[in-house]
Amino acid sequence: MSRVKITVGGAMEKETSQRFIDAWHRAERGERFHERHLSFESWDALTRVLTSKRLELLRHVHRHDVTSVRALAKALRRDYSNVHADVRALMEAGLLDAPGGSVRADYDVIETKIAI
Repeated sequence: MSRVKITVGGAMEKETSQRFIDAWHRAERGERFHERHLSFESWDALTRVLTSKRLELLRHVHRHDVTSVRALAKALRRDYSNVHADVRALMEAGLLDAPGGSVRADYDVIETKIAI
């Protein structure tokens, strides 16, 4: 199962540095791995990106082959310009990919760790 790990607030720099060092050591040992880690400075920053409509969009993309943003808007029965803006925001955040015009979410789980 592939995962996206999101860290919200706290000492992100220290954790990011440790992940980099761990990845470096695994690469030196010849291990192959693919990880996606995202960081947001605050809960508000995360919720500005991951709205309920965008989470619905992610779920749809995960479950279906989506050939274009226009097809996605039609499937979701939403306005094209709003879906396009949502796709762009999720791509900028690292939660969506769009190879060759298709839209993909190549992970099964989003794990979120929130520092208090």
